[in-house]
Amino acid sequence: MNTMAPHKTGIGWVIEVPAEIAQALGVAQGSFALLSAKDGRLEVEIIPPPSPELIESVRETCEQFKEAFDEMKRLGD
Repeated sequence: MNTMAPHKTGIGWVIEVPAEIAQALGVAQGSFALLSAKDGRLEVEIIPPPSPELIESVRETCEQFKEAFDEMKRLGD
């Protein structure tokens, strides 16, 4: 996936903040920008990158429930 291409979500779009922009804004490299339309304007919220602990927790959960996730994919859920 191209990290510079916006990813559509139910509430707007998510895009990774380029390193040079993150530095100029004084935010952590790897941060994301959530863009949403509100009152005819485009609003931006900066979301910090996930912590290493959170990434590891998600990996462990994915492994723990791998069979259930595979079954949901098979069923189309």
